[in-house]
Amino acid sequence: MSAHLKQDQPDDRNVLDSTAQGIIGEPLTRPDGLLKVTGTATYSAEYDIENCLEGVLVTAPFAKGTVTSIDESSVTDMPGVIAVISDQRMTPRAIQGTAGEAPITGVCKVDYWGQPIALVVAETFEEARNAAKHLVIEYDADDDAVFDPQAVEPKPDDDPTRQGDLASAMSDAAHSVDVEYDTEGHASAAMEPHAAIAEWDGDTLTVHASLQMLNYNISELADAMELEESKVRLIARYVGGGFGSKLGISQEIVAGSVAAMELGRPVRVVMSRQQVFQNVMRRSETTQRLRLAVDSEGKLTAFGHEALVSNLPEEDFVEPVLQSSHFLYAGENRLLESKTARIHLMTAGSVRAPGEAVGMPVLEAAMDELANEVGIDPIKLRLNNIPEEHPATGLPFGSHKLAECLKQGAKAFGWDSGPRKPRQNREGEWWIGTGMASAARVHNVGEAKARVTLQPDGTALIETDMTDIGTGTYTILGQIAGEMVGLPQDSVLTELGDTRFPRGPGSGGSWGAASAGSAVFLACEALREEIADKVGQPVDTLTFKDGVVSWDGGSSSLADVAGDEALAKEGHYEPGDIAEDYTAASFGAFFTEVAVNRWTGETRVRRMTGAFGFGRVLNAKTARSQCLGGMVWCIGSALTESLLFDPTDGHLANCDLAEYHVPVNRDVPELEVIMVEERDPVGSPIQAKGVGELGMCGGAGAIGNAIYNACGARLRSFPMTPDKVLAAMPDD
Repeated sequence: MSAHLKQDQPDDRNVLDSTAQGIIGEPLTRPDGLLKVTGTATYSAEYDIENCLEGVLVTAPFAKGTVTSIDESSVTDMPGVIAVISDQRMTPRAIQGTAGEAPITGVCKVDYWGQPIALVVAETFEEARNAAKHLVIEYDADDDAVFDPQAVEPKPDDDPTRQGDLASAMSDAAHSVDVEYDTEGHASAAMEPHAAIAEWDGDTLTVHASLQMLNYNISELADAMELEESKVRLIARYVGGGFGSKLGISQEIVAGSVAAMELGRPVRVVMSRQQVFQNVMRRSETTQRLRLAVDSEGKLTAFGHEALVSNLPEEDFVEPVLQSSHFLYAGENRLLESKTARIHLMTAGSVRAPGEAVGMPVLEAAMDELANEVGIDPIKLRLNNIPEEHPATGLPFGSHKLAECLKQGAKAFGWDSGPRKPRQNREGEWWIGTGMASAARVHNVGEAKARVTLQPDGTALIETDMTDIGTGTYTILGQIAGEMVGLPQDSVLTELGDTRFPRGPGSGGSWGAASAGSAVFLACEALREEIADKVGQPVDTLTFKDGVVSWDGGSSSLADVAGDEALAKEGHYEPGDIAEDYTAASFGAFFTEVAVNRWTGETRVRRMTGAFGFGRVLNAKTARSQCLGGMVWCIGSALTESLLFDPTDGHLANCDLAEYHVPVNRDVPELEVIMVEERDPVGSPIQAKGVGELGMCGGAGAIGNAIYNACGARLRSFPMTPDKVLAAMPDD
């Protein structure tokens, strides 16, 4: 069997359901876990490289204009200072990294406050930081920088969805809502800051960097440095979180590379926490209008969802707010349109679950408002409007578990489907309420390659430049290979994060497991065929288990089959034309109970249940962990997280973890995760779909709906901070 598959058709063989090792789907512990909790996993900035210099970025103290001069002599006599780098190959912005696009170069033109404009290099970090603070620059600042997306004329999307007559459907409806919501911007706030160590040996540039998508990043860096890709090597063995901020190369990587090539010594550049917040990536704020209408039977007749987002000039990325709105609910009269305002805040890009993380909560809050208008249980309203096929394209779904998620989640949570009115339950000074929301996330796959080698000692080695950003890639790829060739977890070694390995898909868009996992699966299928050849038996008569291949009347250890020479196969998976015939997506449902203080407006989430259907569960522990992480993000985006930019000069006012309020332990109650097992032959050859982002697609809306049910405050602005809750709370 070929180790290459371009998926044009559903793969319903479900090979992993008939294997014998019994480790696929099991909650196996991560092999890299002990290294991480003991501090022995080496992250990008931690390599002990001899003769390494330290670099610190200098950033612009204005939002728009031009740097006219940099006085290098103002710091070159300071202790330890080696050089000031302001080469125009340096990039002023982080890039998306999802298509290997060429980075914008040139740091003299400034487009946002905090943009890197130079790099000071010294013998020690302290010396470089001190000099960076004293570097004298001159600049011409423009006075026409705009920071408010409402203050400029936005550009409409190229491809809005218009079906039927939305206005007439709204006016003729039995019940309708027409509401506007806004969401504040978010930061990725990954634990590991952006960091790189660049080395140049006169021929090859090697960079240890904190990156998510090496397959694209190598092209980006080669382009920026004007090198052939064969002269660039990227290494990212361990990545301390990314959440979209490390999809593409960022400023410290290019600056460090330029410095290393100019100075002939390795250079380490680590962004400060403030620099990470100020100049890497933000999720755009949004303004959204929802127009929803139903007939007398509670069936949607009108579905309108419009969004305004923002980004810098020249950036292609548009926060895909409407992504799941296209297919989640029915309604024959439809309008879905997005507009982008060009402003001078830092680059807006992918933050965990781009689009759905802010679009789904708003949609689900509007659906709750509609359910209240109709007087129908919000679960029933959603069940009434699950489409049988994609409402716009008519394509069938590969699988669809929203109804099951709604029902199983409601049962586990103990949802009361009786009449729902605010202020029905109070404990002392706390109003108690419940809310729910649907979850949906588009399913993506990307081209992926992986090599699996059966070694002479009977163990297996997996190699791919796929990364593990804390999601469990090391674990699940080992499980897939172990299941396919019949080896326990400790007999499979996975090597990741090096562009010398076969190109993987990278970690992003929840596509890593399905894509890289499929490449490993295909390589193992080819290995099974070769093993069958060697033992002289048809492959479908063989059983692979515990390092032994057996058949009716015989068996052999895998070590004996391999012999003195290793058996290696490379799997190559490509998305094919299947997306033209089917819609693939993951679905879920959230249920939550909150307490709202009648005097302070403080909201506490008391319990939360999530039910999710995302294809085959590859590892129950890592999948559950991803769902838990997403639900924690829901709490943050509902109640605390927002980027606050100064309206005068555009600088980010809350640029650290003290002032950008991510949820902490006391904010998070016990969370319950239900995984609704399914097989989606459209999703991938291993029947798996993405889970990493699904857990935060809509849950903030469930919390907002619970706040309304608790105290009667219907907020239309996320996050729902105490001041907003108090202002919206009805008089007693």
